[in-house]
Amino acid sequence: MRTFAKWEEVPLFDSEEAEAAFWAENRPSLRLMETAVAGGAEAAESVTITLRIDPRMLARIKRLARARYLNYQSMIKQWLSERMEDEMRER
Repeated sequence: MRTFAKWEEVPLFDSEEAEAAFWAENRPSLRLMETAVAGGAEAAESVTITLRIDPRMLARIKRLARARYLNYQSMIKQWLSERMEDEMRER
């Protein structure tokens, strides 16, 4: 079984069969799952910000999140967190 570390590695599926085949051979890493679960605990500690995004980009983000069964705001936070960790490792 292959383990993936980023939600971006989950493709958009054309059918339920393709999705079932993917999940039969792949699983999220423990760290990725922990960050997804920990996201709910961080809600009490989070700060609200305003971010302007092009409507077409937001529609695409929402579509990607929906395909991954995620809230689009949570997915954006995961992306930011993953990128921040990558940047910190490069230092």
